[in-house]
Amino acid sequence: MNKLLDETLSIETAERINSRASTPFDNAYKAALSTEGARYIQGFLAFVGKPYKPIEHSWIELGDASEVRIIDPTLPHLNKNPQELWYFAAQRLTVKKLKAIIEESKEDYPEDEPLPIYGEAPYEYYGDVMLGGQDYLAAYQAAEAKCKEINQLNPEIN
Repeated sequence: MNKLLDETLSIETAERINSRASTPFDNAYKAALSTEGARYIQGFLAFVGKPYKPIEHSWIELGDASEVRIIDPTLPHLNKNPQELWYFAAQRLTVKKLKAIIEESKEDYPEDEPLPIYGEAPYEYYGDVMLGGQDYLAAYQAAEAKCKEINQLNPEIN
Protein backbone atom coordinates (compact mmCIF):
# COMPACT_ATOMS: atom_id res chain seq x y z
CA MET A 1 0.00 0.00 0.00
CA ASN A 2 1.34 3.41 -0.91
CA LYS A 3 0.68 5.92 1.83
CA LEU A 4 -0.69 9.32 1.01
CA LEU A 5 1.92 11.90 0.00
CA ASP A 6 0.91 15.30 1.34
CA GLU A 7 2.19 17.47 -1.50
CA THR A 8 1.19 20.80 0.07
CA LEU A 9 2.77 20.08 3.45
CA SER A 10 5.85 18.66 1.72
CA ILE A 11 6.38 21.93 -0.15
CA GLU A 12 5.67 24.06 2.95
CA THR A 13 8.12 21.96 4.97
CA ALA A 14 10.77 22.20 2.25
CA GLU A 15 10.48 25.99 2.29
CA ARG A 16 10.50 26.17 6.11
CA ILE A 17 13.71 24.13 6.46
CA ASN A 18 15.37 25.47 3.28
CA SER A 19 15.70 21.99 1.80
CA ARG A 20 18.38 21.25 -0.76
CA ALA A 21 18.19 19.00 -3.81
CA SER A 22 20.94 16.49 -3.06
CA THR A 23 20.41 16.05 0.69
CA PRO A 24 17.25 14.01 1.32
CA PHE A 25 18.56 12.60 4.60
CA ASP A 26 19.47 16.01 6.00
CA ASN A 27 16.19 17.45 4.71
CA ALA A 28 14.18 14.72 6.48
CA TYR A 29 16.26 15.12 9.65
CA LYS A 30 15.59 18.87 9.78
CA ALA A 31 11.93 18.31 8.98
CA ALA A 32 11.60 15.68 11.73
CA LEU A 33 13.15 18.02 14.29
CA SER A 34 10.85 20.88 13.33
CA THR A 35 7.57 18.96 12.91
CA GLU A 36 5.64 17.87 15.97
CA GLY A 37 4.70 14.19 15.95
CA ALA A 38 6.96 13.33 13.02
CA ARG A 39 8.76 10.05 12.46
CA TYR A 40 11.98 9.99 10.43
CA ILE A 41 11.88 7.39 7.64
CA GLN A 42 14.67 5.98 5.49
CA GLY A 43 14.05 3.76 2.53
CA PHE A 44 13.68 3.92 -1.20
CA LEU A 45 11.82 5.94 -3.77
CA ALA A 46 10.51 4.43 -7.00
CA PHE A 47 9.34 6.47 -9.97
CA VAL A 48 8.95 6.33 -13.74
CA GLY A 49 12.06 7.10 -15.73
CA LYS A 50 15.79 7.29 -15.16
CA PRO A 51 17.63 5.80 -13.38
CA TYR A 52 15.01 3.00 -13.77
CA LYS A 53 15.91 1.67 -10.32
CA PRO A 54 15.11 2.71 -6.74
CA ILE A 55 16.96 5.59 -5.18
CA GLU A 56 17.80 5.69 -1.51
CA HIS A 57 15.71 8.39 0.08
CA SER A 58 14.40 9.79 3.36
CA TRP A 59 11.18 11.53 4.41
CA ILE A 60 8.98 11.96 7.44
CA GLU A 61 5.59 10.54 8.31
CA LEU A 62 2.76 12.01 10.35
CA GLY A 63 -0.37 10.41 11.71
CA ASP A 64 -1.36 7.13 13.27
CA ALA A 65 -1.69 3.65 11.81
CA SER A 66 -5.16 4.40 10.38
CA GLU A 67 -3.99 7.39 8.33
CA VAL A 68 -0.30 7.98 7.73
CA ARG A 69 0.79 10.92 5.59
CA ILE A 70 4.18 11.17 3.92
CA ILE A 71 5.88 14.54 4.06
CA ASP A 72 8.82 14.67 1.66
CA PRO A 73 10.88 17.83 2.16
CA THR A 74 12.91 16.99 -0.96
CA LEU A 75 9.78 16.84 -3.16
CA PRO A 76 10.24 20.28 -4.81
CA HIS A 77 13.68 19.19 -6.06
CA LEU A 78 12.63 15.82 -7.49
CA ASN A 79 10.99 17.23 -10.63
CA LYS A 80 8.57 14.30 -10.68
CA ASN A 81 4.79 14.03 -10.71
CA PRO A 82 3.87 13.48 -7.01
CA GLN A 83 1.19 10.96 -8.05
CA GLU A 84 3.92 8.84 -9.66
CA LEU A 85 6.15 8.49 -6.59
CA TRP A 86 6.18 5.32 -4.51
CA TYR A 87 7.82 5.25 -1.08
CA PHE A 88 9.22 2.06 0.47
CA ALA A 89 10.20 2.42 4.12
CA ALA A 90 13.13 0.42 5.44
CA GLN A 91 13.52 2.09 8.83
CA ARG A 92 11.34 4.31 11.04
CA LEU A 93 12.77 6.33 13.91
CA THR A 94 11.16 8.55 16.50
CA VAL A 95 12.72 11.99 16.85
CA LYS A 96 14.05 11.00 20.29
CA LYS A 97 15.77 7.89 18.88
CA LEU A 98 17.01 9.83 15.85
CA LYS A 99 18.63 12.50 18.03
CA ALA A 100 20.29 9.86 20.22
CA ILE A 101 21.73 8.02 17.21
CA ILE A 102 23.02 11.25 15.64
CA GLU A 103 24.69 12.33 18.89
CA GLU A 104 26.30 8.92 19.35
CA SER A 105 27.46 8.83 15.70
CA LYS A 106 29.04 12.27 15.95
CA GLU A 107 30.83 11.22 19.12
CA ASP A 108 32.00 7.81 17.89
CA TYR A 109 32.73 8.76 14.26
CA PRO A 110 33.33 12.53 14.11
CA GLU A 111 34.89 12.35 10.63
CA ASP A 112 31.84 10.62 9.10
CA GLU A 113 28.44 12.02 8.22
CA PRO A 114 25.87 10.66 10.69
CA LEU A 115 23.17 10.23 8.03
CA PRO A 116 21.91 7.96 6.64
CA ILE A 117 21.48 5.54 9.55
CA TYR A 118 21.60 1.83 8.83
CA GLY A 119 20.80 0.22 12.15
CA GLU A 120 22.54 -2.78 13.60
CA ALA A 121 24.90 -5.18 11.83
CA PRO A 122 24.93 -7.66 10.18
CA TYR A 123 24.27 -5.79 6.97
CA GLU A 124 22.95 -7.19 3.73
CA TYR A 125 23.71 -6.28 0.14
CA TYR A 126 21.21 -4.41 -1.96
CA GLY A 127 22.10 -3.09 -5.34
CA ASP A 128 25.90 -2.85 -5.51
CA VAL A 129 26.31 -1.62 -1.95
CA MET A 130 26.36 -3.35 1.42
CA LEU A 131 24.09 -1.35 3.70
CA GLY A 132 21.24 -1.99 6.06
CA GLY A 133 19.70 -5.12 7.48
CA GLN A 134 16.90 -7.36 6.28
CA ASP A 135 14.41 -4.47 6.39
CA TYR A 136 16.58 -2.54 3.93
CA LEU A 137 16.89 -5.50 1.64
CA ALA A 138 13.12 -6.12 1.69
CA ALA A 139 12.35 -2.43 1.01
CA TYR A 140 14.90 -2.32 -1.81
CA GLN A 141 13.49 -5.45 -3.44
CA ALA A 142 9.92 -4.12 -3.22
CA ALA A 143 11.01 -0.77 -4.70
CA GLU A 144 13.00 -2.53 -7.41
CA ALA A 145 9.94 -4.60 -8.37
CA LYS A 146 7.84 -1.42 -8.53
CA CYS A 147 10.45 0.28 -10.74
CA LYS A 148 10.40 -2.67 -13.13
CA GLU A 149 6.60 -2.67 -13.20
CA ILE A 150 6.13 1.06 -13.85
CA ASN A 151 9.01 1.42 -16.29
CA GLN A 152 7.95 -1.63 -18.28
CA LEU A 153 4.54 -0.02 -18.75
CA ASN A 154 6.13 3.28 -19.84
CA PRO A 155 9.30 2.42 -21.81
CA GLU A 156 9.15 5.63 -23.84
CA ILE A 157 9.56 7.86 -20.77
CA ASN A 158 13.13 8.91 -20.01
